[in-house]
Amino acid sequence: MPQLPAPAYPAEVRARLEADAKEVIARYPGSRSALLPLLHLVQSEEGYVSRTGMAFCADQLGLTTAEVTAVATFYTMYRRRPSGDYQVGVCTNTLCAVMGGDAIFDQLKEHLGVGNDETTEDGKVTLEHIECNAACDFAPVVMVNWEFFDNQTPESATRLVDDLIAGRTVEPTRGAPLCTYKETARILAGFPDRRPGAVEASGGAGAASLVGLKLARGEAAPQARVVGPRGETPRDAQPDDATPQDAQPHDPSPTEHLSSHDAPQKTSASDPEHPAGPAAEEGE
Repeated sequence: MPQLPAPAYPAEVRARLEADAKEVIARYPGSRSALLPLLHLVQSEEGYVSRTGMAFCADQLGLTTAEVTAVATFYTMYRRRPSGDYQVGVCTNTLCAVMGGDAIFDQLKEHLGVGNDETTEDGKVTLEHIECNAACDFAPVVMVNWEFFDNQTPESATRLVDDLIAGRTVEPTRGAPLCTYKETARILAGFPDRRPGAVEASGGAGAASLVGLKLARGEAAPQARVVGPRGETPRDAQPDDATPQDAQPHDPSPTEHLSSHDAPQKTSASDPEHPAGPAAEEGE
């Protein structure tokens, strides 16, 4: 059945949002470029992007509700239904998963009594799995309202959500102090975070993220090479007086897994016995 038109915001709410929207739109040479921050703005009002919020954005930018809906449903940072004060996202992508992310997610589902993208009855916590939090060097990672909680375990993650529900102070591993999902949405809309010390606490990359950069600059001692070119004994396994020419081929140990990157390998271009040719049509 067709839906009725979305209800309007109360007059005082609309007046306040219109003033904020005018400030956001003024930042851009073309008004429709302000759609993403405006969606964060209406999300900061209700905790999700409602039909009322989408109609408001469309009206402010001269767009159709279909155009706004297409954007709001594309990006996962926009919630489409009421959610909790704290959005708890558990990374279940490859590295976090094998380091324990799947176990953390299963533990939190059982502990909180909710499934993926569901909210606890008290409205405090919404749980979801996230494909990647872009913090693989701190795996497994949990994010709360987009702030990092690194190197988590099922036990530490359980304590984390218990503290959130109980209203106890929770400090992210990195980044600004935690705030509610609505407050986070307003910051993402481009309005300043006026909490004392919050901006200064945002900081930069963590130490684990900078190891490769320090190695490249020669600022950190490189680790002993484990994987050597094919047919060459790794340097840390050679006698002190050995040279690469003295090394004898050997079967690699599990820690010496050799890949195609270890040394040049024959390819069709350099192997006359197996020349490359055009791909055959199906059936030939």
